[in-house]
Amino acid sequence: MAKEKVEVGVMFADVTGSTKLYETLGDENANRIIGKVIDIMAKITEGHQGFVIKTIGDEIMCRFSSANDCVRAAIECQEEISAGIQGEDVEISIKVGLHFGPAILMEDGDVFGDAVNVSARMAGIAKGAQIITTQETVALLDPDLQDMSREFDKTNVKGKEEEIVVHQVVWEASGDVTRIEISTVEVTEKVKYLALEFQGNQQRLASDDHRTFVIGRGVQSDLLCKTRLASRAHATLEFRRGKFLLTDQSSNGTFIRTDDGEDIFLRRQELMLWGSGYIGLGEEISKEDPNDVIRYICE
Repeated sequence: MAKEKVEVGVMFADVTGSTKLYETLGDENANRIIGKVIDIMAKITEGHQGFVIKTIGDEIMCRFSSANDCVRAAIECQEEISAGIQGEDVEISIKVGLHFGPAILMEDGDVFGDAVNVSARMAGIAKGAQIITTQETVALLDPDLQDMSREFDKTNVKGKEEEIVVHQVVWEASGDVTRIEISTVEVTEKVKYLALEFQGNQQRLASDDHRTFVIGRGVQSDLLCKTRLASRAHATLEFRRGKFLLTDQSSNGTFIRTDDGEDIFLRRQELMLWGSGYIGLGEEISKEDPNDVIRYICE
């Protein structure tokens, strides 16, 4: 199959809280609504000279020839879906991660490489109603789009030596658009806690502990979890930039299910924890067998 080196914008967008949507509305209704959302995002992508690479459940992956088209499509997706889905009375939100960079374009239109990996990482950081991208992408945007962008965080991506500067595209015209800059100072002044519980063993991390907390089946782990697919040092927790960060360093990956309906899989990646939920070491989280998962609560 022919391959071509290209510079592309890659966008991942998916419905937030889809697990809760299925539980609340049932499979048929949830499928119908998610299908409508995917159709809206696909049409907007095509309207901005983009190409839909694939749809996977509640997620769409697209590519664009310019960073501007990619970001403008993301903004329009957020605006359209936040305004409501025609014929439905349930509120839906999406999260978007995108990046413009080098990739390998296949003959069938699929792409692989750096732009895809970084974009997927941005999507992993994004929460509902957010558009998350990189400083590199923002530098390529028109002035009006640059004015909508705010530095958000820094993160590591597998295969890159230097940290990536993360930006949020603030598309909503509301009074809380500066909340990111405001929150940094407030968070560092106030001690935060992360409560963990596994099979009756309770731990509580404080933001001022200044340590790396290890989870795994190794005897030197801070939280010992001798589950079937756990690695000796499966994952770490530490407090950085106002958040507790979970970093997977295992062979089988780490699964997170938040109480607000997000399902996230990490493999050699990190995630800012929020709210409360469950952490599975190497295995998907099952309601039928909660004994082998870690309960977490950000206090």
